[in-house]
Amino acid sequence: MNKKSPSRWSAQVELQVQFYDLDPMEIVWHGNYVKYLEVARCALFDSIDYNYEEMQASGYAWPVIDLHLRYAHPAKFGQRITVSASIVEWENRLKIDYLVVDSASGQRLTRGSTTQVAVHMATREMCFASPPVLFQKLGIATE
Repeated sequence: MNKKSPSRWSAQVELQVQFYDLDPMEIVWHGNYVKYLEVARCALFDSIDYNYEEMQASGYAWPVIDLHLRYAHPAKFGQRITVSASIVEWENRLKIDYLVVDSASGQRLTRGSTTQVAVHMATREMCFASPPVLFQKLGIATE
């Protein structure tokens, strides 16, 4: 998470690790963490009233162009985990930081980030600045 100051735009979800998410070592396969981040990201977008349907209606897609994950401890079958997502950049791109912790102990399991950019759906061109609709959804006045 951003250590400078807490984000005004955050959401968290609690999940229980399922058997089908495990690898042969009986821990969560590393690729499944991307799915966990997506669940938290959807909750975050819902909290600002800008989920994927609303993005599409606004004329913009927001593809992930960069993904970073840092694993500290493995998640195991049946474990309850809390996944937090926080918007930390929004002016020229949308950067979201994530934290995955054990729900009971608070122990950090994984942290990560995604970067997304606005793409005008009609032209399929990337925007070099976030469109006004994002600022509106974040409650940021624009001049």
